[in-house]
Amino acid sequence: MIAYPLLALATVLMPSVGAPHPNATVHVRPIEHKLSPMDWRRSPYSSGLIQAHLWQAGLLHPRAGGFSFGLQPDLTCKGHPCTFKPVEASEGGQPVNEDPIVVNVKNTKQLLTGGNDYNCAALRGHYLSPDGGKTWNRSCDPLPSGGSGLGDPIVGFDTKNTAWAGGINSTSSGYVIDVQSSTDQGKTWSAPIAAVTALFSGGLTDKPWMQIDTNSGSKFKNNIYISITQFDSSNGTQITVSNSKNGTKWSAPIPVSSHATYPNINQFSDIGIAKNGTLYVTWLNCTANGSKGDCGGTKATIMLSTSTDGGKTWSTPSVIDNVTLAPDTAGCCFYGQLPNTSERVSDIPAIGVDTSSKSTSGNLYVIEYTWTGTQMVVRVITSTNGGKTWSKPVNVAGKNPKNDEFFPWINVSSAGTVGASWLDRRNDPANVNYEAFGAYSSNAKKFSKNLDLSAKPSNPNNDGFGSGFMGDYTGNFWAGSKALYVSWMDTTFTNTDCQDAVGGFQK
Repeated sequence: MIAYPLLALATVLMPSVGAPHPNATVHVRPIEHKLSPMDWRRSPYSSGLIQAHLWQAGLLHPRAGGFSFGLQPDLTCKGHPCTFKPVEASEGGQPVNEDPIVVNVKNTKQLLTGGNDYNCAALRGHYLSPDGGKTWNRSCDPLPSGGSGLGDPIVGFDTKNTAWAGGINSTSSGYVIDVQSSTDQGKTWSAPIAAVTALFSGGLTDKPWMQIDTNSGSKFKNNIYISITQFDSSNGTQITVSNSKNGTKWSAPIPVSSHATYPNINQFSDIGIAKNGTLYVTWLNCTANGSKGDCGGTKATIMLSTSTDGGKTWSTPSVIDNVTLAPDTAGCCFYGQLPNTSERVSDIPAIGVDTSSKSTSGNLYVIEYTWTGTQMVVRVITSTNGGKTWSKPVNVAGKNPKNDEFFPWINVSSAGTVGASWLDRRNDPANVNYEAFGAYSSNAKKFSKNLDLSAKPSNPNNDGFGSGFMGDYTGNFWAGSKALYVSWMDTTFTNTDCQDAVGGFQK
């Protein structure tokens, strides 16, 4: 994969704002070409996949923003705790959202993030900083031959200083999750490899997540795992995991969840890895029976399955918590609607595993939101026995949070510190503008004073899609034991669209 400056891509690959790339071919299931934009938004697919299809079909017209160039401050600060000044990892005139992040455990100055990048023909960009956020090697994933890129970026580092990145593509042979690697800090990338294929005939691959085993004592060290949602041709769903020892040869998709028949839905998986290589996969299960015929406003369950053999076999799924999804008041948002906007809002149960040498080693932490009837509240649940039993939920913002909290993520440091981050509207009486917040804890029984990570508030109405699409998730990752890097969708760099912001804190 060739690394291009995004300004050049905006000129060369984007003939007009919102127009599909002339070399792109949209491969859709027979029913899908008949769907209107609103029908797409009501579907159970992830937001990124929906918007990618709409853009490729010429039905989506993002708003162009501005460019910003130059050297940025590195992500450091003085004091304990202190927050980093956010930097712009992406850089382009089109919106960027859904921003995972990972840190190289062998060189914590190397950060890799990515996004649904509408400057790119394949709608996916990846950005690697070799110097703690001062500079970024930005690149667009290649357009599949005879196919379309459909976003949903995934990122990872192994212990050999190799960066890995990928996402969803649609080709003449079907939907796939492609991955590629870089050994020169994101300057160039290998040719993409089809890592995960559709499990069902006529189905599609959705919402991938990549996790790499970097534990020195694991017999599966450097194994790469990708979990996804497999859709069949009738919108039935199943969570699967594929694994690879080297990133070039991949297992077939291995079922983790049951095969749910619509209107029951499995979606939004995440992977955690213990220091002995045990795998934990979490996901959301809901049933589309809300007032708008979707999962908005319904009771949902957070599920867990475990593997002790490198992902070859999986335990019977168990329920670890129950949540209520935000209501879909406008009939736009299958998994719930962010209040005061038309944004779809996901509830991804991200999982963190304690791999430290402390007494908390082996603890599992899952972060989620639940709808209280008036607002969305982010909370964390804990298991001290490998997922057999779970604690009562603990609010990250204390007992009486004021405004909506959403898009949370969680990770655990090498010293066993739990790091949580999320988007929060507490500073806006109108409950519209949001800022990124973070907090930490030794055991998730009580969290630190919440830290405001944003330079200034973001307005979701300036997401680049008229308050219609800011993605499904944010991200965070520890650099050693003290610094938590956080990535999120921030509208303040351009004031017209979302870009990939990276900030965080030092505890």
